[in-house]
Amino acid sequence: MDERKFEGKLWDHLESDRTVMLGLVGDAQGHSRPMTAMLDKQTRGTVWFVTSTDNVLAQQAAAPVSAFCAFSSKGHDLFATISGSLQTVLDREVLDRLWNPFIAAWFEGGKDDPKLMMLRFEPSEAEIWLNEHSLVAGLKVLMGRDPKKEYVDKVAKVDL
Repeated sequence: MDERKFEGKLWDHLESDRTVMLGLVGDAQGHSRPMTAMLDKQTRGTVWFVTSTDNVLAQQAAAPVSAFCAFSSKGHDLFATISGSLQTVLDREVLDRLWNPFIAAWFEGGKDDPKLMMLRFEPSEAEIWLNEHSLVAGLKVLMGRDPKKEYVDKVAKVDL
């Protein structure tokens, strides 16, 4: 499978499942946080997060910082680690496009809430693992066969 197909699967799953673990490279505490990733068709390739100014990530990303997302699709048929840069922004046009009742529930002041902040994640590369046939691999192990031979083409590093 070529890299663009891996990339396409990543974007499809991320748009569908949305929950990632977002962290900063070099974070002294080594923590990542669950965040809801949102894709905006007009800023293709950028991942957006709506958060609060109280969020540690927002407090540490006033200037671009190196960050990563760890992602697992709901069906566990795709896993990825995505690296890139993260920065706080308040892009009103993007916010208007992404705004929905789930975001609104977190902000009493709506789009004008003084604690509302956005994080713009610009991915640079991803390592993607496809796990589309884990049941088949398990059966092969039980039959004494090596499933790794067929798994070689299920992992890719992709420039984004």
